[in-house]
Amino acid sequence: MNRLRSTPTAIIIATLLTSTQVSAQMQTETLEYVVDGETFTGYLAWDDQLERRRPGILVVHEWWGHNEFAREQARKLAKEGYTAFALDMYGSGKQAEHPDTAQKFMREATADMDRVEARFTKAMALLQHHESVDPERIAAQGYCFGGAVVLNMARLGLDLDGVVSYHGALASPIQANPETLRAKVQVYTGGADAMVPSDQVAGLVREMQNAGADLTLVSFPGVKHSFTNPNADRIAEQFGMPVAYDQEAATRAWRGTLQFYRELFEDQ
Repeated sequence: MNRLRSTPTAIIIATLLTSTQVSAQMQTETLEYVVDGETFTGYLAWDDQLERRRPGILVVHEWWGHNEFAREQARKLAKEGYTAFALDMYGSGKQAEHPDTAQKFMREATADMDRVEARFTKAMALLQHHESVDPERIAAQGYCFGGAVVLNMARLGLDLDGVVSYHGALASPIQANPETLRAKVQVYTGGADAMVPSDQVAGLVREMQNAGADLTLVSFPGVKHSFTNPNADRIAEQFGMPVAYDQEAATRAWRGTLQFYRELFEDQ
């Protein structure tokens, strides 16, 4: 068990900034919380018509920061019967509009892996303590930068049932260990992703096989980086980046993710 679940008396402090009823069932909250003296802003979404406690899913944003795309993924998960928390890895107000700023924020956030873990586990604790969540059923999914984050949290042995990476970097200085790896792993990548070349894909497969991981990896032929984000085409045109939205790949990845969660949590 990780340190969060082994300390059920931990005090969780967060400030509710806004609470919204999106539909007759959908509820959302914007939460402000503190990690190591720095303020972060996350976003919760759940269906309050479901009486049972349900699995919680953490959503980790792209390198642009905690934005509307990440929040939309949380709402989509809530519509499927989960409680989702779109967490913040950068700090309140740190949303990038230019790749140079995004790169700066990402480097600052990932300069210390202990810092990455602390920010992730604080958000995980907030989700686990929500009244709608079964704290023993937690998974995480991430996009681009966030995909790398969730894979690294699995590598570190956090008590996650599963992680899903969408067009995330697959290489890491951390290597999965068969003695600590707990999560089942699902990866979606583009076959034409210049930021995640084939050697990274092959390296991840070797790493996960050596760790005895339950790995599902899907590579979409001809698909570029950021294929799940409808804004990718605008970004490609504006900044000349090798990214592109692909509706078919995004739809297949989403369907595969929902099937992954159904199978993951039905086993418990």
